[in-house]
Amino acid sequence: MTRAFAAIAFAAVAAAPTIVAADESGISFWIPGTFGSLAATPQQPGWTAAAIYYHTSVSAGGDVARAREIQIGRIPVNLTATLSANVNANVDLGLLNATYVFSTPVLGGQASASLIGIYGANTTSLNGTVTGTLTLPGGGTIPFSRADSISDSVMAFGDLIPQFALRWNAGVNNYMTYVMGDIPVGAYQSTRLANIGLGHGTIDAGGGYTYFNPQTGHELSGVLGFTYNFKNTDTQYQSGVDMHFDWGASQFLTKQVQVGLVGYVYKQLGCDSGSGDRVGCFRSQVAAAGPQVGFIFPVGDMQGYLNLKAYKEFAAENRPEGWNAWVTFVISPAAPPPAVTPTKHVITK
Repeated sequence: MTRAFAAIAFAAVAAAPTIVAADESGISFWIPGTFGSLAATPQQPGWTAAAIYYHTSVSAGGDVARAREIQIGRIPVNLTATLSANVNANVDLGLLNATYVFSTPVLGGQASASLIGIYGANTTSLNGTVTGTLTLPGGGTIPFSRADSISDSVMAFGDLIPQFALRWNAGVNNYMTYVMGDIPVGAYQSTRLANIGLGHGTIDAGGGYTYFNPQTGHELSGVLGFTYNFKNTDTQYQSGVDMHFDWGASQFLTKQVQVGLVGYVYKQLGCDSGSGDRVGCFRSQVAAAGPQVGFIFPVGDMQGYLNLKAYKEFAAENRPEGWNAWVTFVISPAAPPPAVTPTKHVITK
């Protein structure tokens, strides 16, 4: 029965899209909800493909708005400013993920390699009033005040995201480790309010555990990861190390229907740095939880899986807060039929 859920295991790690910019504007490389239920369970060997629709609507107040205005060059570096403003963003992404699961064991586990491509739209607006004092070269100051209303949108390709993972199974216990990164080839401009690409490279690595009992249908998963951000050469800004934890808990009502909860916790551990660091440490955090439902069904000789999940965020600091939703459709090789043991006939005389 475990093999029958290979597509779900793939869907649990099928997407890691990149949105807007790094922690310098309160957004991380890791996207909330990247991992989910059955993340550590083995997958079916061969090629697997996933199509994912991701939507997020978030908003933030003065601190994030001020950081965004500094980043795009709307607030001078030598301005001591108070900003009464709000940032609102709506992002819609389509992702295609191709994964190959190797049949030959690696370090006693199952290896897989993935590549994710992104295309989508980002609409971001900022409205508010900036007041403060501008420091002059001689040391004097002058008052400064300005009303800002900025709106920006972009529709373009995002970055490429490769990933490599290993998984091990021991009965109802499953373990995994992964490494992934960002190849910054997507649409990005440091002076633009809305972006699809990240603007710099990253390395993200971690590990996870899944408890899954096929007899009872009980499942519980957790994946902990850390992101190292390289310097953004356009802004000379380097974000600190991020920590993120995704979790999922579900119950299989039947072999084809799954219901449960998902959630995540994100915390930036290290301060930002570089000559572009003009907003202080600016460490961000957020948490979220929400429902999920999944369906398994045949697609010709393959196996299909459809998953819908949504998150409501809370406890945000120095980061936009809102909600996001995922629709994931996966096609993977079907599990082989169980081996049939020949019936032995006893002949008596």
